[in-house]
Amino acid sequence: MKIIDSKNAPKAIGPYSQAIELSNGLMFLSGQLGLVPETMELEKGIEAQTNQILKNIENVLKEAGYEKNNVVKTTILLSDINDFTVVNEIYGKFFEDHKPARSTFAVKALPKNALIEIEAIAHK
Repeated sequence: MKIIDSKNAPKAIGPYSQAIELSNGLMFLSGQLGLVPETMELEKGIEAQTNQILKNIENVLKEAGYEKNNVVKTTILLSDINDFTVVNEIYGKFFEDHKPARSTFAVKALPKNALIEIEAIAHK
């Protein structure tokens, strides 16, 4: 088991790792918020937070030698299910023709009052 820690993604805001890679090439990425790594401040608005999250995920993947096409499953948590359409559009553009399995849930609240959180599982 290897702990993945990218300087190009936000530091964990609790007692967890950005990601854990197993010896079989399976990597579990912790949920990302739309935090800017340099400031640890949330981006404003659902579009900006979603784009920042996907950038953060991509940076954690790169740190371990993975690519976004290695993502096999994501879970999206939304503080407002009405944001589903806009998030879906941004998410689709990010992954292009790659279509990981996915679950999306509306939740009552997210850390730091974020509008969205995305976690991922990758394999290479």
